[in-house]
Amino acid sequence: MTAITLDALDLAALLCSRVCHDVISPVGAIVNGLEVLEDEKDESMRGFAQDLIKKSARQASARLQFARLAFGAAGSAGAAIDTGDAEQVARGFIADDRTTLNWTAPRVLLPKNQVKLLLNLLVIATTAVPRGGVISVTLTVEGDIGTFLITAKGINARIPSAAPSLLAGAPESGTVDAHGIQPFYTGLIARAANMTVDLSIEGDTVTISAKPKAA
Repeated sequence: MTAITLDALDLAALLCSRVCHDVISPVGAIVNGLEVLEDEKDESMRGFAQDLIKKSARQASARLQFARLAFGAAGSAGAAIDTGDAEQVARGFIADDRTTLNWTAPRVLLPKNQVKLLLNLLVIATTAVPRGGVISVTLTVEGDIGTFLITAKGINARIPSAAPSLLAGAPESGTVDAHGIQPFYTGLIARAANMTVDLSIEGDTVTISAKPKAA
């Protein structure tokens, strides 16, 4: 595999496409609900539309808050991020009827890129259990350095086929599209944070670990 480099414009465009993909569904549902309220006189249907709008608005807000920390600047260069804030946006991002999030971590300030890496690894964990399951996050901290362990357990658990090569910055296809930009970006963040990422699977459990590179 040969490592590839995206120029800044392509990286920005692909990340924007990813964020739009994540929010277009709930935003579209809000629009549909508003159209029902405009045209429908039946009170039960209007109640259904109002519930849809509320649920979709919460989902869109949660996804945008998550994207702000996981993909955005989230403060100036060298800034630290509260892991409590990371937990809050992670719970909002994963809030559904199929997946349970267990979060075991001290509430501390960690360097921005480490927290961004943790959140992006969480995204990969959700794709590892497409039918839902239990995702467990364990964070240990020594000084200002975090070590992450994430497990995703569920039916048909799998390591996404392209994830390892994308994390390594060397996709087998030789290109990166909007579908693959998230794991590719995760690899960029890992290298910026001077951390290594490992993925493994045993039975119905995928394990993702990240730790500082050996000196």
